[in-house]
Amino acid sequence: MAFNHPASSHPPLLKPGGRAGIAAPAGPFERELFEKGLDVLKSLGFELVIPDGLHAVEGYLAGPDVHRAAVFNALLVDPDIQGIFCARGGYGSMRILEHIDFEALRRWPKVFVGFSDITALHTAIFKSCGLVTFHGPVVTSLAAADAETVAALYQAVTGAGPMRVSAPEARVLRSGRACGMLAGGNLTTLCHLLGTAWAPDFSGSILLLEDVGEAPYRIDRMLFQMKAAGCFQDLSGLVLGHFKNCGPPERIEAIFRRMTADLDIPVLSGLGVGHGRRNITLPLGKTATLDTADKTLDCGRFQQAAAP
Repeated sequence: MAFNHPASSHPPLLKPGGRAGIAAPAGPFERELFEKGLDVLKSLGFELVIPDGLHAVEGYLAGPDVHRAAVFNALLVDPDIQGIFCARGGYGSMRILEHIDFEALRRWPKVFVGFSDITALHTAIFKSCGLVTFHGPVVTSLAAADAETVAALYQAVTGAGPMRVSAPEARVLRSGRACGMLAGGNLTTLCHLLGTAWAPDFSGSILLLEDVGEAPYRIDRMLFQMKAAGCFQDLSGLVLGHFKNCGPPERIEAIFRRMTADLDIPVLSGLGVGHGRRNITLPLGKTATLDTADKTLDCGRFQQAAAP
């Protein structure tokens, strides 16, 4: 598998008082959780822009595909918007990828934050723009996030501190140390991108995986599909976040042990990333170091880049 990632660049980071827009590229969301999450972002000093039509609902989607894409694109083309936070995951981000104005994002790069179904946008943005994005909480999940999650989000998007996960309680499935570009996100979403124009390339990467509500046999099936497709061929390392409501952790880890038995890479399970009260923000597309000896994933920090 060729190591053909686009050149990575990071966006100008958010400043205290910076303007950030809210997008809903996937599912509709509960108003109460949304408002509580907005309060958390406001407490961090960000000026929030709530687009018209954000609360649209069409079944399990936050409005029709063209509507969700239009709301997202309106934030992309606004040069005064420095960042975009996603209201919720759910399902639907894949459906708008062909409508996204990636050229606008290349012209006005912005901080972009989300997780779960938002993995589709992370993957497409990096593939189209080579832009570092942030795997971190959505607005509704911030409503119940712990203090470490909120602090890590602020440090990541403002450059105020290092982006590092230390997990003394984590389990070492395969020991070692590795460096590579951090990639990945939600297992189900990544698996569904295979065979599309947005299919991810993990060669040379430290792969981050997390998920929610998937039975062990479905996790096994998705991992087998990804492995058969060559996704794991040239990995540098593998880190596992929360697998919430997916069965006993030891059963999930046994599946990963089997799938990685022939891979000479470090594998660490149990990081506070993904569908949990703790969801540490990490930069996808940035070089990271995985060390199972001290059970850390270290992405360093960004220096503030000049706005274009």
